[in-house]
Amino acid sequence: MAVCARLCGVGPARGCRRRGAQQKGAAGDSSEPDTDPEEGGGGGCGEAAAAAEDDDAAEERIEGAALAESSPRGRAPLSLLDLPPELLVQIFGSLPGTDLPNLALVCSAFRRILRTDTIWRRRCKEEYGVCENLRKLEITGVSCRDVYAKRINPRVKSGRFMKILPDYEHMEYRDVYTCLLHRYRHILGLWQPDIGPYGGLLNVVVDGLFIIGWMYLPPHDPHVDDPMRVKPLFRIHLMERKSATVECMYGHKGPHSGHIQIVKKDEFSTKCNQTDHHRMSGGRQEEFRTWLREEWGRTLEDIFHEHMQELILMKFIYTSQYDNCLTYRRIYLPPRSAIDLIKPGLFKGTYGSHGLEIVMLSFHGKKAKGTKITGDPNIPAGQQTVEIDLAHPIQLPDIENLSNFSELSRIVLEVQEQVRREQQQQEEEGGREKEHQPQAQEEEGEEEQPQPGPSQQEAGRGAEGPATEEGATAQGSPPAACPFVLPGGIASRNEDYPRTCRACFYGTGLIAGHGFTSPERTPGVFVLFDDDRFGFIWLELQSFSLYSRIKDSFQNADAPSQEAFDEMLKNIQLLTS
Repeated sequence: MAVCARLCGVGPARGCRRRGAQQKGAAGDSSEPDTDPEEGGGGGCGEAAAAAEDDDAAEERIEGAALAESSPRGRAPLSLLDLPPELLVQIFGSLPGTDLPNLALVCSAFRRILRTDTIWRRRCKEEYGVCENLRKLEITGVSCRDVYAKRINPRVKSGRFMKILPDYEHMEYRDVYTCLLHRYRHILGLWQPDIGPYGGLLNVVVDGLFIIGWMYLPPHDPHVDDPMRVKPLFRIHLMERKSATVECMYGHKGPHSGHIQIVKKDEFSTKCNQTDHHRMSGGRQEEFRTWLREEWGRTLEDIFHEHMQELILMKFIYTSQYDNCLTYRRIYLPPRSAIDLIKPGLFKGTYGSHGLEIVMLSFHGKKAKGTKITGDPNIPAGQQTVEIDLAHPIQLPDIENLSNFSELSRIVLEVQEQVRREQQQQEEEGGREKEHQPQAQEEEGEEEQPQPGPSQQEAGRGAEGPATEEGATAQGSPPAACPFVLPGGIASRNEDYPRTCRACFYGTGLIAGHGFTSPERTPGVFVLFDDDRFGFIWLELQSFSLYSRIKDSFQNADAPSQEAFDEMLKNIQLLTS
C-alpha cells in the first residue's frame, strides 16, 4: 500500500522527498509549491497522506535518520503534481484511453502532459494493437498484408495529378486514437451482411493505421480443406488531422468515396458514393465472367450441370444489385465448455450444387447445432442446417456392411423411432405434471417438492446416461478411430474424405424447396472425424457434406455470455424465417 500511495502522490517517495528538501533549502523556508489556480491546491493529498501514515511508518523509521538532516520539520507531503513529468507520463499512459479526457479537465498541468504523444501511442498499441510509427511512415509508406487494400505511397506522383495521401507529417497518435480507433470501435468484430438468403462473413479489424472490413469467402468448391479467401470491402483512415475518411474497396478501380453509419449497438450500414467504380468497360458480361472466376475459380463453360449454372447466375444477379450498400449485424463466436465434443467455431462445408458454405457449430447441453452463416435459396443464412443429438450415439456396422446403404438406413430409422417415443413420453409426463400442479398448490400440509415417481426416475436415468458418457469422452482421451467408408449410392462433392472416424451420432438436417418453401427436418448421421473435421450423411437426399474448420483467428468476436450468444442465434434465424 505504501508503494501505491507514493505512485498516487499521497505518500512521498524517497527520491521525491530528498529532491523537495533540496529545493526548499535553496529557496528558503518561505517558498511554496507553484500550482495553477484551477488545480485546487494540495489539501486533499494532505488528508490522504495522513490516512496512509500507518502504512509508511515502518519505512519512515528506517529512512528517518537519513532524512533528519535534509528535511525540515513540519514539511507537507508532495502531491501528484510534484512528481516528475516523465513519471506522470508513465502513469497517465497506463490508464484507459477513455479516462484521459476526464483527466485533462482536472487542471492545465494535466492538459499539458496529456499532449505528450507517447501516452496516446501507448494506448493505440495496448488497446488496438497499432505498432506503426507515424514518423517513419512519411518515408517508407504503409506496409500491410494487402497492397491492393492500401495503395498508399507518399512519393507516388504523376505529371497530371498528385495522389491524395494521408498527412502523416502533422498527424499525432492522439488524432489516431480519438478520431479513428475510438470513434469506430463499435464496428470491430464479426458481422453478417444482409444479402437475402446468401448472407456472408465480415471481419472488421484494426490493420496498421487503418480499420478494414474484410469479407471472408470459402475456398473454391470442392476444396474444403483449403484456406479461406479474403477481400476488402471498405477501409477507414485519417487523411488529415481530426478527419476520418471512409473508402469503398468494392470493384477493380481502387478505393473511392464511401460512407458508414452506425445504426445501433450491434448494427451498422455501408454505402458507396461512387458506384460507377464498380462497373467494367465490358459491361455486365465482363463483370459476370470476372465474378465467376473469383467466386468459383472457373468459367461458365467448365460447369456442365444446367441447374448449377442457373444457381450461379441467380446469385450473381442478386448480390451485384447491392453495390456494397449493405447492412451488417453482429455475430459472436460460440462459447466453449469443457464437456464439448470438440471445440466449437466456424466451419466450411460442401452443399452440392450450391458450393461451399460457412457453418457455425455450437453446443447446447445434449444438443449440437450447425447454423448457416452463408446460405442459398433453399436454406438461407441464419437457419440451423443440422442438429445433432449427443444423447443418441450410433454404432455403425462393420466395414463390410457399412457400404450397404440399406443397413445404415435401418439403423438410423430405429434411432429416429426411439427418439420419437422418448419425446412423446416426455410430453405426456409434462402434461400430467401440469394437471397435478394446481391440486398440489391447493392442498395444505403436503411437501413442497414431492419425490418423483418411478417413470420420472427412469426418465432421469435415461437422460443422464448418454450425457455423462459423452462428457467423460470429451474430458478424457479421444476414443480410438474406427474405419469409415461412405455407403454405396451416397453422393459426395469431395471424395477425399477421412477413412477413419471417432464417433457417430443421430441428427437431423434441414431441407426445403426453392425459396425456403416446405422446410422439414430429415434424419441423418453426424460423423466426427477429428478435432477439425466432421461430416453429415443426409439419408433422404442420399448425399454427404464434409466440413472443415476455419482456422483464421478473429478478434473482438467472443460472446459476452451464453445468453447473448443464444439471443444472437435466435435473431439471425428470425430474419430469414
